[in-house]
Amino acid sequence: MNAKATGHYVTKDDELRLQYDRLFHAPIEEVWYSLTNPAATAAWIGTWTGSPGTGAIMFRMTAEDPDAPWMSVSVLECEPPHRFRLHFGIGHDARSLHCHVREAAGGLTTLVFQERLTDTAAVGEIGPGWDYYLDRLAAARSGQPMPDWNDYYPSLSDHYRELPVPRTAGRA
Repeated sequence: MNAKATGHYVTKDDELRLQYDRLFHAPIEEVWYSLTNPAATAAWIGTWTGSPGTGAIMFRMTAEDPDAPWMSVSVLECEPPHRFRLHFGIGHDARSLHCHVREAAGGLTTLVFQERLTDTAAVGEIGPGWDYYLDRLAAARSGQPMPDWNDYYPSLSDHYRELPVPRTAGRA
């Protein structure tokens, strides 16, 4: 597989975000299921347990390591089947993810996936990582073989390190 760097910077609400856009030939409910059902997420990124309605879940990123540690995730916003916002980690390692799903005519559904960045120093690892996982999502949905991490990292790292940061973001 030829891995492609698809992420780009956007600013929203005075935040710098790394954004990825994916198009699926499926109804919105099917894409939402792939993003939010623990059995479906296990096929491409990991599994989770808990009750999103309470705002707290436990997540394990098991795609590469079946014994990965559990991490606490806060569900800050969830409007099925259109959007969710998650926060995990603490301090310098804290991360915030935004996911927006829209359906268009003809059974096409668009996924806009964003990670808020407070610093661009790690974008050379973050960028290839989300390309890899979102391509795993597409492969899981279509029944195709899973991509190989070695096609993404480090080969896509320079692309992300060289992305121009929007001036309006006020970050370097």
